[in-house]
Amino acid sequence: MQCQPVSQADRKKDMMAVHDAMDVLSGKWKIYIISSICLYNKRRFSDILIDVPGISNKMLSKELKEMEINKLVERTVLDTRPVTVQYELTKHGKTLSTIINNLTDWGKEHRKEIIGMPVQPSREKSEPLISAV
Repeated sequence: MQCQPVSQADRKKDMMAVHDAMDVLSGKWKIYIISSICLYNKRRFSDILIDVPGISNKMLSKELKEMEINKLVERTVLDTRPVTVQYELTKHGKTLSTIINNLTDWGKEHRKEIIGMPVQPSREKSEPLISAV
C-alpha cells in the first residue's frame, strides 16, 4: 500500500476524516476494548476487565459509555443473578474489524522487527520500545 497524493480539497476532507476517527478512537483504552469485543464477538464487562490489563472498573465503564454514544458497541443487560452486562459491536462498530485485524498483524510484525533486529550501536544503552514478553 502506498500513500497517494490528492488535491488540496480532498486532502482537507481526508484530514478531517482522520481527525473524526481519532476523536472517536483516541485514548489509552478504546482500541484494546474494541479488540477484546471484536475477537470474541460478545464480551461481559468482567471479561473485558481481564483482557485489558490496568484498566479500572470506572474507566472501562466510562469508555464503554462513550463507545455506546458513538454507536460502536451495544450494551445488553442479561436476566441473571447477579446481573450480567454483555457488550457487542454494532453493525457500525464491526466496520472497525479490518482496522483491528490490520493493527494486530502490524503489531506482530513490528514485534518481530524490533526483537529480531540486532542491537544498533546508538541503541546499545537503551531498550527496545516493546518488551520481549
